[in-house]
Amino acid sequence: MVSQVQVVSISSLKGGVGKTSVTTGLASAALAAGINTLVVDLDPHADATTALGVQPGDQLDIGRMLKSPRRANLAENVVRSSWTARAQANGSGPAVLDVAVGSAYTGIYDRPDLRRRDLRRLSSVLATGGDYQLVLVDCPPSLNGLTRMAWTASDKVALVAEPGLFSVAGTERTMRAIQLFRQEFAPNLSPAGIVANRVRSGSSEHTYRLAEMESMFGDLLLSPRIPEQANWQQIQGAAHPVHHWPGDSAKSAAALFDDLLANVMAVGSGLRSRAR
Repeated sequence: MVSQVQVVSISSLKGGVGKTSVTTGLASAALAAGINTLVVDLDPHADATTALGVQPGDQLDIGRMLKSPRRANLAENVVRSSWTARAQANGSGPAVLDVAVGSAYTGIYDRPDLRRRDLRRLSSVLATGGDYQLVLVDCPPSLNGLTRMAWTASDKVALVAEPGLFSVAGTERTMRAIQLFRQEFAPNLSPAGIVANRVRSGSSEHTYRLAEMESMFGDLLLSPRIPEQANWQQIQGAAHPVHHWPGDSAKSAAALFDDLLANVMAVGSGLRSRAR
C-alpha cells in the first residue's frame, strides 16, 4: 500500500525545554484537524505515552519493534490513544491517534556507535504497516542512536528551544548536527524549523533571546511562539488533549498549536509518497 505521510522528528539536544509538550500539542492539533496520526515515543522515559492516555497491553513497545524491525508489524502493535474516543465524543471527525509505545528498553539503542544499517531500524518499522498522514517522533534529548534513527526515518526535524542562553546555544549545535547528518546519512532530511517554547512575555531575558534567535535562525524560527502555560502540567497529568481542556487559556493554546502544526507541515516540498 502507498500512503501519503510526513514523518517529523521533534528534537532537542537540551532536556527540559518542553519537547514532549510540543509533541503532544501538535498531536492534539492533528487529531482536531482530522489528520490520522502516529506518535512514536522514542524517549526511554516514555512521557509521551503517558500523556497520550495509553495503557500498554500485549502489544510490542517501540524498543522491541526496533529489535526485529522487519517482523515488527507496526499496525498490530500500535495502541490507540484515549484522546481519539474523547475527540469523537466531542464531535470531532473520525481521525485516529495511535501510539508506538515508549519504554526503557529503547535505551539499549541510545548510544553513539550504531552502525549505518542500525540507523535504518525505525524506517523499517514504519514500513511494516499503518495508514497515517502524519508521524510525530518524540526523540530523547541527545544526539545518540535513537535520535539518529529518528532523523534517518524522517522528512523533517522540528527543534524545540526555550529562549534562554543554554537552550539557544544547544539549538545552534543541533542545527550544525543536522547539516552534518544530512551530508552523511539523510540528504532528503530538512529542518522544519525551531519552536520557541515556554516563552514568558514579561521576561526581558526571553525578549532578548528571542531577538537573538531571530537574528541567528531567520525564517527557521517558527511562528507562533508557544507561551509558558500554568496549567500545562495539569493537562498532561490528566492525559487530556489541550483542544478539549476547558477554559480560555487552553483554547488559546490550542489555536497556537493549530497554527504551529500548519506551519510545520507546510515547510519543505510537501507530502512525499512512501511505500508501505
